[in-house]
Amino acid sequence: MSLSSINIQEKMNNHRLSAFLTAQERPVIEIERPSTKVSDFFGANVFNVQTMQRYLSEEAFESVMQSMKEGKKIDMEMADQVAAGMKSWAIDRGCTHHTHWFQPLTGLTAEKHDSFFAPIDASKGLEKFNGKQLVQGEPDGSSFPSGGMRSTHEARGYTAWDPSSPAFIMEVGTVGKTLCIPTIFISYSGGSMGYKAPLLKSQHAINEAAVKVCQFFDRNVTRVVPNLGWEQEFFLVDAALYNARPDLIATGRAILGRPPARGQQLSDHYFGSIPERVQTYMLDLETEAWKLGIPISTRHNEVAPGQYEFAPIFDEVNRAVDQNSLLMDLMDRVARRHDLRVLMHEKPFAGLNGSGKHNNWSLGTDTGVNLLSPGKTPRKSLRFLSFFVNTIRAISTYSDLLRASIASAANDHRLGGHEAPPAIFSVFIGSTLTSVLDEIEKKVKKGKMPEGKQDDLKLDIHNMIPDVLLDNTDRNRTSPFAFTGNKFEMRAVGSSANCAFPMTVLNTIVAHQLNFFHVEVQGLIKKGEKRDAAILRVLRRYVTESRSILFEGDNYSEAWKKEAKKRGLNNVTATSDALDFFIDPKSIALFTEYGIFDEEELTARYDVMQDNYKMKVQIEAEIMDEIINNQIIPACITYGSELTSQLVQMKELGIPTKSTKQFSVLTGINKKLNLISKSLEVMNAEMEKAEKKDSAKASKHYSSKVKPQMHNLRTMVDELELVVSDQHWPLPKYRELLFIK
Repeated sequence: MSLSSINIQEKMNNHRLSAFLTAQERPVIEIERPSTKVSDFFGANVFNVQTMQRYLSEEAFESVMQSMKEGKKIDMEMADQVAAGMKSWAIDRGCTHHTHWFQPLTGLTAEKHDSFFAPIDASKGLEKFNGKQLVQGEPDGSSFPSGGMRSTHEARGYTAWDPSSPAFIMEVGTVGKTLCIPTIFISYSGGSMGYKAPLLKSQHAINEAAVKVCQFFDRNVTRVVPNLGWEQEFFLVDAALYNARPDLIATGRAILGRPPARGQQLSDHYFGSIPERVQTYMLDLETEAWKLGIPISTRHNEVAPGQYEFAPIFDEVNRAVDQNSLLMDLMDRVARRHDLRVLMHEKPFAGLNGSGKHNNWSLGTDTGVNLLSPGKTPRKSLRFLSFFVNTIRAISTYSDLLRASIASAANDHRLGGHEAPPAIFSVFIGSTLTSVLDEIEKKVKKGKMPEGKQDDLKLDIHNMIPDVLLDNTDRNRTSPFAFTGNKFEMRAVGSSANCAFPMTVLNTIVAHQLNFFHVEVQGLIKKGEKRDAAILRVLRRYVTESRSILFEGDNYSEAWKKEAKKRGLNNVTATSDALDFFIDPKSIALFTEYGIFDEEELTARYDVMQDNYKMKVQIEAEIMDEIINNQIIPACITYGSELTSQLVQMKELGIPTKSTKQFSVLTGINKKLNLISKSLEVMNAEMEKAEKKDSAKASKHYSSKVKPQMHNLRTMVDELELVVSDQHWPLPKYRELLFIK
């Protein structure tokens, strides 16, 4: 039956077909930018350095700048001055409310709005905002995940201003503007219940460790900051089609559905021309992002149909994390203006590429040097090699902890397939740098250094790092952690994740390794070893000890799984198991040593993440049960009734029925429905068993017992989609969700 022949009544009877036609008729919305030059309005809604200079006194401005650069505390008198200037700026920009903007363990952002207006008496009032309101807030912490860090009578949570990340104004259409102040989030007893505080602590740790190592090469270095450039992948679907899929609404992914005949196999979507409606959305989003100082510089089609990507210019990691969290919020808000919906799920469509958030990480000094950029002289090459090898050594030592940092129910679907790296953590560095490491092992003999003066200790290593290195370290798309010329790219981070957690772990393990390196080198120097010789001797051992983590081949291959096992590398595919690495004594010792988490905070996070995993799978299972019972089975019964009527008519006409297609299809549908009913019973029984266990055991039960039943159910339902009449099938299909724009 052609779509053109479907009448209004038939459309109303099939929500899918109605949504399909609605999506086809969407107009393209016209977008107006404040200016044709981005530089005219970039950062217009940010309380940045230029704005602070206009609205703050000289002493208040200097106080904030010192806090941003050196972490110095702002006293209450200065805070009052900053608050007054911030309030004036916000009101000048049309704000009526302010909020502490924070990132709780939900993975989303949170805010509680308070008005600037304060009544003086019954007839008048003033706009007020003081230093106390700026510095500290008191949102109710009782409904946020805490992992037991708060009790019922200590439900209050506290937010505290982070001066290193600038305040901004959030515009929500035409309904109002709110001053947002980035903050940390802690419990009544001071335990961290958000992502920002541990990240800031990890930045402090790596700064202290990296500066000490930098002193071997340049005494002028007094500060080192980790930088982050994230790449945000996502899918877009039409709002009407989205609303016709209960699984997309509840879980962010299509838990049922056959891959389309034409998906991504032709590679015709990747870097192709952006559909007009999508490009208009991107223009609108970029405008909002630029006003908020988010330096988006790249947009393009990704590999899967309906998949896209944004990427920014690098920034200091704390600000970059805030910008990414803010962008994800913006992406959803702006999409709704265009009758689109954003899917951030790591694997919204089975059989197609998943979405990641590649975290490109590097270290920069206050002298303007990227410590992961290869040098052109022996001295600079040795500095680069020190940070390069120590990072690899850190990954080798704590690969399991990194695996745990990117673990989630959604990311489990993505890891290991369609250009997403596998659960086995390895490092790709390219052939050139592999040769460099080989040379270090070969020429820096154990227990004996080459003869010659200090200036002659070059080993020709610097000659092996050509200027074209930035271009010849081809990225291994299957590697979880790859060196890409002047940075490391952590490709295993999921698209819906908060970047803060994996970056906190990475900063901490590298800080620990750099401290260990510094102690070892200093020990050799005290024994009379020349500095460069000592550095190379230690690096040589690290290269040898880290060989098992280096892999240049296909991370998807079965051969690599076997080889990784021989090397002692874990292949933990389930989040419920990977999270156990957080409460390993080795991890607890690391985080407590640097004050990133105490043992209670780490255990609390473990409990929160296990509980989150359990609830995510539980929601998916329950919505699958609902869709099958409320939509799939009725659709099959309706279609089966039509087939039965046809068979009855044929029998009345004396036509044999058992050899007909109708009979074959009807019999197949009935068998599938019986199997589906039994599998649903088993799945629900396993869910009941899981609910009687604590979070960690329940999480593992959902992973090992419930998910296999969900897989079986999906397989059977997807087979039904192929045989049930297209007119009767209730859910928008992949071909509609992915190609209607």
